[in-house]
Amino acid sequence: MGTGMYGARNLRGRWRRMTVVGIAAAMALGVSACGGDGDGSGGSAGADKDGKASAEPSGPRSLDEAKLKAASFTDGESVGTYTASEYALGAPLGDAYSADPAACQPLVSLAAEVSDPDPTAQVQRKVDIPAEMLGVGVDVTLRSYGNGGAVTVMKALAKAGKDCAGGFTEQRAVARAKYLKVEPAKAPAFAAQADESKAYRFTILDVKGKEKLYEYLTVVRSGSTTLAFRAEISSAKDIGQVPPEVMAAQWAKFRAAKD
Repeated sequence: MGTGMYGARNLRGRWRRMTVVGIAAAMALGVSACGGDGDGSGGSAGADKDGKASAEPSGPRSLDEAKLKAASFTDGESVGTYTASEYALGAPLGDAYSADPAACQPLVSLAAEVSDPDPTAQVQRKVDIPAEMLGVGVDVTLRSYGNGGAVTVMKALAKAGKDCAGGFTEQRAVARAKYLKVEPAKAPAFAAQADESKAYRFTILDVKGKEKLYEYLTVVRSGSTTLAFRAEISSAKDIGQVPPEVMAAQWAKFRAAKD
């Protein structure tokens, strides 16, 4: 999902969906009518048998990596005062990052091998101010899922946000990080245009076990795609949220490419 929780992790992070909807035609002798559900209830496509809207539009197509790349920031692209780039030596928080207890995993990494369901495609970018080695860094990850996987991921994320509110441990290949608290955070304004969103504020203990650091995670779902933003700063400063201009710019680019 995002970059790390203390200085060393911050520095390393710097190196690195129609199906066609079938419309049932009801026909009677001498009279024909079109539209409505197969059960004749008049509900819209994508509704369940009780006429309630389903969690995800009927048959969302999973975007492939090429389409995700087209919807993502490009290397060197300006995003307000920030600059987007590709990870030179591999993106952070991959399959080497897990959580203890395991139920907290969605808050740490949704990479294949450590998350279920696996994304069918993924593109990651970092957004920062290159001249500020210890400034704010944002990991931006677009993931595409098949067979309703994006909905499943969001449900798991919501559950983890509640179950792990009192903290958990992030485990990595060579170190551990202690999350002291998981709290809800404010979602971006454009989230009202999306299918759903979740936002969190993490309070994390630094590597020396003395100082509290803060990170923010926002995940937005649109159809079969999730857009995840994780922001950190390698100091005790609380930046208050993922930089809104970064999220808004990526959402606009995603919508333009998708539409």
